[in-house]
Amino acid sequence: MIQMSMAQMAQIMGGITHGDLQVGSAASFQFDSRQITPGDVFLALKGEKGDGHDYIAEAVKKGAVLSICKRPVSTPHILVNDVLIALAKLASHVRAELKDLRVVGITGSQGKTTTKDLLLSILSNEGETIASMDSFNNELGVPLTLLRCTKTSKYCILEMGARNSGDITALTALANPNVGAVLIVGNAHVGQFGSQEVIAKTKGELIAGLGKGAVAVLGTYDSFTPNMPSAEGVKRVTFGVDAKCDIRAADIEARGGFAHFDLVIGSERQAVALQILGLHQISNALAAAAIASSLGVSVSRIASALSNHQSLSKWRMELDEGNGLTLINDSYNANPESIEAALRVLALLAQERGGRSWAFLGQMHELGQASDQLHEEIGKSAQNLGIDFLVAINSKSYLSKIDPATITVRYFPSWQESLSVFSEFNPGDVVLVKASRAEKLDELASAIKTRVMIEPEGESR
Repeated sequence: MIQMSMAQMAQIMGGITHGDLQVGSAASFQFDSRQITPGDVFLALKGEKGDGHDYIAEAVKKGAVLSICKRPVSTPHILVNDVLIALAKLASHVRAELKDLRVVGITGSQGKTTTKDLLLSILSNEGETIASMDSFNNELGVPLTLLRCTKTSKYCILEMGARNSGDITALTALANPNVGAVLIVGNAHVGQFGSQEVIAKTKGELIAGLGKGAVAVLGTYDSFTPNMPSAEGVKRVTFGVDAKCDIRAADIEARGGFAHFDLVIGSERQAVALQILGLHQISNALAAAAIASSLGVSVSRIASALSNHQSLSKWRMELDEGNGLTLINDSYNANPESIEAALRVLALLAQERGGRSWAFLGQMHELGQASDQLHEEIGKSAQNLGIDFLVAINSKSYLSKIDPATITVRYFPSWQESLSVFSEFNPGDVVLVKASRAEKLDELASAIKTRVMIEPEGESR
């Protein structure tokens, strides 16, 4: 962050100082005492499972020079009424001070993290770039990311998520983005919001909150996103595969499960060969390209960065091969749209490798009353795509509407019980593992790697 004294911080936060020191630009704000390094600031947040105030002594022992807290302690601290609100005030101040910083906000039902990672690969070649870590996209993650920026930072990339209507409005007001991007409105979290219309309105809060001179980057993959209202003076840029889009993909091919296409921006055209799995990654690449182009990056530099990008986030369409088996580990999260995309990749890779396709699908969460129907539709999609084996874990709804004569099905209440089918794998088979994060199917993917893909020494299949 930018260097400032405790007194300055307290004034911005509306708090009271106990101590007197300078907080250096290298300081990080941490809410987990285990992550503290010397010079950091500790946030004593109270959560469902613990109270940060109980860990202040541990944080100080590890090198925290300052704590932000709600009750007095014996070490240097700033006393505030609400730690999260104080943090937001400080982040907003830092954003206003860094007048040359270009801030990007990204939201959508899916693809936020991949788009952020792709954009990070592009912008890092243009100047110092700060980006959200993992999926740090809420009222805690956004200010923490902004506070990592210094006077040498050129770009800041923020993911923006929402649990309730109004969340993104608050994040947009805090971050004041120069570019706001909505990728797609889908069914993710429909159980939380009630309908796609409400999801669209919530995601559209980012576009509605952009100020004059900002750029709205809008996907064209659903009927809601391209029509999101924006204020007067906000430039609108669309991306997609339609010839009418401002940024588009042409001459699309799939090679080994990876997308190859021409990136078209205005009259310029550059070839892109993605190194992240799946044709559905094209939309994420186009979003990153549209944002970067809005920030003045040339088409040739965008295309080069996209083609050289390697996946930065774990358990997202990770491809592993070993002992004759191909594993697609996409266990980080799941919604109907992302599972559909992953199944298409599975079908394509199995066809190219000449083996059989296995889909291990765990439950999708937060789908509300439509949950059974949406799981059933995914099962039908697997059947229609010609998937050979559908292994449903903790959700029988995947199997309730499909014809078992055209696809072999299995059901297991837990992923541990599904280990019994490993003996049925053949060389050349392709296996997909996907579910909502809470299902912990990353552990199933790990079991496939260690039990099947690593060949015992001295043996061969």
